[in-house]
Amino acid sequence: MATTTNATTTHYPDDFKCPISLEIMSEPVILSSGHTFDRSSIQRWLDAGHRTCPISKLPLSDPPSLIPNHALRSLISSYTTLNLSKPNQNRGDPETLISNLTSKSSSPEAKLVSIEQLCQLSKRDFELRKRLTESGAVAAVLACISRKNYITLQEKALKLLLNLSLDDDNKVGLVAEGAICSIIAALCGGESADCRATAATVLTSLAVVEVNKATIGAYPFAIRGLVTLLREGGGRERKEAATALYALCSFPDNRRRAVECGAVEILVISLNSGLERAVEVLGLLAKCKRGRDEMVRFNGCVKSLIHVIRNGSWRGVQYALMTLNLLCLSSEEKCFKFDQGFRWCCLCLIHREIETDEAINEDS
Repeated sequence: MATTTNATTTHYPDDFKCPISLEIMSEPVILSSGHTFDRSSIQRWLDAGHRTCPISKLPLSDPPSLIPNHALRSLISSYTTLNLSKPNQNRGDPETLISNLTSKSSSPEAKLVSIEQLCQLSKRDFELRKRLTESGAVAAVLACISRKNYITLQEKALKLLLNLSLDDDNKVGLVAEGAICSIIAALCGGESADCRATAATVLTSLAVVEVNKATIGAYPFAIRGLVTLLREGGGRERKEAATALYALCSFPDNRRRAVECGAVEILVISLNSGLERAVEVLGLLAKCKRGRDEMVRFNGCVKSLIHVIRNGSWRGVQYALMTLNLLCLSSEEKCFKFDQGFRWCCLCLIHREIETDEAINEDS
C-alpha cells in the first residue's frame, strides 16, 4: 500500500513512514526493540522521559541506543531521486506556494502544506531562497513561528527559516526583519523540543556573521534562553544550545552576559554528563575575568577539565588545556592553586601518548 507525504504528492511505500510522525523518514534509526523510527521523532519521545519502545512497549537500554538504518535511508533516497526525476504535475509551483504562504486568507493547514514543500525545495535551491526573502515571505514565516497551538507549523517554519539562513546575504537581512524576536520566543517557549533545538540552530547559523553576534547577544533573553535550554533541555536541545553559545561567545560582550546568566556552573555540569562541546564554551568564557573568577569559585571545575584531558577528543584536550592555562596566568595565587592540577595534566598527556604509541605498535 502507498501513502502520500505532507510535503509532496509523491507516493511512497508505508514502510518509509515513521510510526510516530507518520511522515517519510529523513534519518531512520533502529531501536533495540528492532523497530525503526525517524531520529527526530524518537528523540522527542526519549526527551519526554519515555524509556520504552513506542510500538512494542518493551524497555529500552539506558542510555537508549539509536542505530542508523543505512539500508532504509539509501532505499528512501533512491526512491525519492527516481520520483523527482519524473514530471510531477501535482507538485506545487514555488510561486503558488509563496502566494499561499503570504496570503492572509490562507488557513494554518494551507500554510503548513506550503511551508513543508518550500522546506524541501529550498534546501538546495539558492534561487528559491533568494525569491523567498525578496517576496516578503519572511514575515509570513515568522508569523507561523509565533503561532501558538500549531506545533508542526512552528517546527516546519523554523526549519524553513534555517534554510533561508544558509546564505550569508540573508543572515543580516533576516535579523533586520525581526527574526531574532521570533527565534528567541521559540527558544524559550517552543511547543516541542524540536522547536527549541531548531531555534538554537538558527541562532548558530545567524551568528556566523560577526555583526549578528553583537545584535543577538544584546537581546535580553537570547543568551539566558540558551543557558536555560542547556540546563533543562534534552540531548539534542543541550547540544544545540552549547553550539549556539560557542558561536555567540566569540564576541567578548557575550562572554560576560553568559557568565552573568550562570553559564559556568551549567557548562561544568554538562561537561560531567558527557557534553564535550561545553569545554569549548568554557575555553571562551575563560578569556574574560568574570568567567575565570566563576571557574575558580565553582568546586570541581579543574577536576572536570583534567578529566577531558585524560579521556576527551583532541579538540576537547586543546580547549581544556587552554582554559587551565588562562586560569593559571590570571594570577600567581591561582597558578599556585592549580599547580597540582597541571602536574596531573602532564601525567595524563604522557600516559595518553604512551597508550597511543602502544596501539600503533600493535597495529604495525
